[in-house]
Formats: sequence, C-alpha cells, structure tokens
Amino acid sequence: MFFEGSEKKVEVFIKDTGLSLINDVQDEFWHQLVNKANAKILSCIQNDVCKAFILSESSLFVWHNRFIVLTCGVTHLVNAVEYFIQKQGVDVIEHLTYQRKNEYYSHAQPSCFGDDVKILSQYIKGKALRFGEMDSHHTFLFYNQANFHPKNESYELLTYQISDEASEKLTDINISASEIRSFLQLDELLPGYIIDDHIFEPYGYSVNAIKAGKYLTIHITPQAESSYVSFESNINLIELAPTILKILKPKSFDLLSFNDEGFDLLLEQFIDKKYISKSLVKHTLSNGRIVHFANYVLPQLEFMAATEFDLSDSHHEL
Repeated sequence: MFFEGSEKKVEVFIKDTGLSLINDVQDEFWHQLVNKANAKILSCIQNDVCKAFILSESSLFVWHNRFIVLTCGVTHLVNAVEYFIQKQGVDVIEHLTYQRKNEYYSHAQPSCFGDDVKILSQYIKGKALRFGEMDSHHTFLFYNQANFHPKNESYELLTYQISDEASEKLTDINISASEIRSFLQLDELLPGYIIDDHIFEPYGYSVNAIKAGKYLTIHITPQAESSYVSFESNINLIELAPTILKILKPKSFDLLSFNDEGFDLLLEQFIDKKYISKSLVKHTLSNGRIVHFANYVLPQLEFMAATEFDLSDSHHEL
C-alpha cells in the first residue's frame, strides 16, 4: 500500500491589527480551511498561546499572529491558502512562505509547485526558489517580498527509507499509540509537553506536542516501499537528530532551518559522520530570513534487485 507522506507547508504571519487568530477566529473557519485542502480536522489541543490540530493528512498550528498548515497525501494545500486570502483579505498578511518537498510520485498529485505559484501570484507578489538538486532531494519555496523579518527559528527533519526493523514495528497492526511514543522516546524528548496523537488505518501515525509557544509535530508513513517520517518544530531538531537517527536509521534525510545562523556548526557537531552530505544550500531571502537546506545519504553496501510488477494490479510507478 502506497501513501505519499511528503508534505506541503504554508506559514502565514498576520499584521498587528488587533486580530487574534486564536481568540477572534472560530474553529469552524479552520475546519473549512482544512476542508479546502481535501483534509479534515480530527482533534485539537490548546494552551494560552497555541492551538494544535491533527488532520487526516498532517497538522495545523495556530498562534495569535500566525498559523502553519502541513498536508500530505494528494491534498491541495494551495486551495486552503486561497480560502484564507479570500475570507480574511490579502492585506492582513504580513509574511507568507509556501513549501513543497519532492514527492515519490509527483505525477499523482493534483497540482505541481508551478501550478500552486500561479494561484498564489494572483494575490501576492513573491519569489520562488528551489533548494537542492532537481534530480535528488529538494524543496521548493515561494515567499512574499514584504519588508518583514520573522525572528523565530524553525526546523524540519525529513527521513526516508527507515530501517526494516523500524518499518516492521510501525506497521504492526496491533501497535498502540503509547508503544509508538515509547519507541520514539517522546517522553524523554518532550518533557512537560501536552501531546495529542492518532494512529491511522491500516498504517500511519501523527503526533502534535505543545508547551507554551514551543511545538513539535511528527508524521509517520511506515510502509517499507515508501517509508517517510517527518519532524517539524521550533525546537532545535539538529540537536535531537542523533537520537532520531539512531531510532529510525534512515537511508537518507533532509534538514531545513529558518533563521539559525549556526546551522553549519550544528551539522558538524550533531550529524553522524557515517552519513554523507549530498547537498548543502544557504540562502538569505530578500526580507533577511536565512534558509538552510541539507541532504544526507547513508552509503549502501548492498543494492536492491530489479522490481517486477503484477500488470493486473495498479502501480504508481506505471
């Protein structure tokens, strides 16, 4: 069974007009926004400064002055962005970034990054970039050119082809949420956090965790043929990478950071030397926001055999 775990992501900061996205925007609005992306809200946790929603495909986080939506599968996230603009007005947006990661089977998606940018450009003047090589791991980013520099640091750690042991454990149909949390060592990684998680049928797992303004979300697609586990947070995920990589043992992974000027030094300190760097990109956006992207691979000593298809069945490759 194949599922496209790779996420699309939008982050929007709103202007200081007195509007609070937590206090003044009803949950029904967020339900409608998520529905526009062909996803649904499943659950919610909240503290004084953040609401965290688990979606049928990934997560939504809402603060007083910004929100982040991540969606996976064959969702159409740009439609949710357009819904926000149409309902709240483009003038309320201070800063917007829209990202799309490379997908296993991009041809199965309802749109490509170029299609999405055409829609966004109807409302917002911006620039589009690619981080990483086109024929390898990469991410696309569109952002508006407003004179606004978000100070917050954030990180993405995206792991591919996790070990057979991790895949087998996470595809066990009898595994419980508490067992997955224990396997991921979440109690040790996230002391004092409010945690909300969900196991999907037949496979898959999502978790949101918040503590004051800090957040972490994890999304697991454990199937061996398309395994993918993503971590998104304003906690420094590079510092947590040794634990995460030891647990999952991926064959490759990507790291992205926003506004962490010590990215290179952190890589040198925390990334296991058995992984080889294939791509390392630094770019300062026109508003001063610093973006880093790195791709690492684990050199292989054994190689897979040819894959034969059952032509009576359907395959994304075909």
